[in-house]
Amino acid sequence: MKLEQKADLIIIGGGIGGCTAALAAAKRGNKVVLTEETDWIGGQLTSQAVPPDEHQWIEQFGCTKTYREFRDRVREYYRKNYPLTEDARKNRLLNPGNAWVSRLSHEPRVALAVLTDMLQPFISSSKITILLNHKIISAETDGEEVLSVSVEDKNSSLITRLFGTFFIDATECGDLLPLTGTEYVTGAESKEETGEPHAVNGPAIPQDIQSITHCFIVDYIEGKDFTIEKPEQYEFWKEYKADFMNEKLLSWFGADGVTGKTKKFGMFPGEGISLWDYRRIIDPSMFQPSFFEGEVSIINWPQNDYWLGSIIDVTEEEKQKHLTGARQLSLSLLYWLQTEAPRPDGGVGYPGLRLRKDMVGTEDGLAKYPYIRESRRIKAEFTVLEQHVSADIRGEEGIANFPDSVGIGWYYIDLHPTIVTNTTCYVPSYPFQIPLGCLLPIRMNNILPACKNIGTTHITNGCFRLHPVEWNIGETVGYLVSFCLERGIKPREVRNNHVLLKEFQQLLVREGIELDWPRVVGAVTNKKEG
Repeated sequence: MKLEQKADLIIIGGGIGGCTAALAAAKRGNKVVLTEETDWIGGQLTSQAVPPDEHQWIEQFGCTKTYREFRDRVREYYRKNYPLTEDARKNRLLNPGNAWVSRLSHEPRVALAVLTDMLQPFISSSKITILLNHKIISAETDGEEVLSVSVEDKNSSLITRLFGTFFIDATECGDLLPLTGTEYVTGAESKEETGEPHAVNGPAIPQDIQSITHCFIVDYIEGKDFTIEKPEQYEFWKEYKADFMNEKLLSWFGADGVTGKTKKFGMFPGEGISLWDYRRIIDPSMFQPSFFEGEVSIINWPQNDYWLGSIIDVTEEEKQKHLTGARQLSLSLLYWLQTEAPRPDGGVGYPGLRLRKDMVGTEDGLAKYPYIRESRRIKAEFTVLEQHVSADIRGEEGIANFPDSVGIGWYYIDLHPTIVTNTTCYVPSYPFQIPLGCLLPIRMNNILPACKNIGTTHITNGCFRLHPVEWNIGETVGYLVSFCLERGIKPREVRNNHVLLKEFQQLLVREGIELDWPRVVGAVTNKKEG
């Protein structure tokens, strides 16, 4: 039995970009069907259990109005629902976890609640329909047009055929692209092709994709023992040492992405580079005494990056092998931490680490979905290169200005170990604009990307893949679809027609999307301090 639904816009993938695309389109009065493979919308923020990675100016500027609203709502959620201390409650820059990598480190369930609240008015008015636990299985096309896509309910196996005027791929791995015949690339491009200093010498390597990480959440209660059952692959991971590493993966040592030299980590502050408060999401000192038994932290560390194989463009058997491997690595890391990790006092293990299954909503305590850093990427009308964003290359030229800017972002060019060459990269970049051209496929007319699947390279994906940028991309694409529906035009016409482009950019500005960085940022970046 097949079901059918119709809407103006069909969005496959309920991550950050999918949610913001749906929100933007619904605000303009369009009907949207949004599908999600798991039972949580929110992607990186929720089902992947990764609080936002942001830039240094995020509290003042450098994001969309709705992303700022999301951040404000997260803080207000804690103020309204949690017994904060008076100082924490009054803190305008409340950071529940006091993590040193994020200015707003929070629980996945809080992000889920806030995102759901932001979408709820449009769900109630039937502007947005969300199909959870639905996975894309096929698509029907005619030339340069997508006609329909089919999704399968993972619980009932019922298939629903979705008809729309426009389609958005907001899946974590770009899963809709091959099904629709949309041209795309994967992995590392060659230096000959892109001219990028950090591209590979010789031919491109399509499977040289960034490692994935299966995150999990733990709290720590000294004196208790929450040791998990020994993972099936523990002996393998306990002894594993990659050729490019000086120490075993399960150790307190790792490579510095900048210098390549070995650096020492530690569990808690004072024990080396503290990994515990790196992504801590609950600092009990922010709450009334005894409300939390202990500190809570997300384990998204160098020690559980998985690079032994790809889950993109491989057989289902190969994909499942590596998804299992990533899960086993994370569980093995936890078991090692509980039983064998060297302590500064000469002892071993931190058995007081408790797996917080409740915070991720799974039986095994691992996030619902692995943290995906790199996707299939469309072959776009314009591709963002390292030359457009690298601080070392641009020097005194500063920020690259794109006349078709549809947003802004900033993050280092950050690549975790890749699958084939095991390359890492951490290169200073300048704040950047998001050009409309990198959101437009070279051939297809009514399918658009909304997350890490845009027209970047393997290198520049490293700074375009973070939360605020994906939010901006999805929101822009949602407004682009509405703009085109209102005028009966194709997305590429907007970029290639000066009048339409200006009208669209004016719409974005009215909706709170920043298209340019303030001059003060340009001055800072020209000194290579950004």
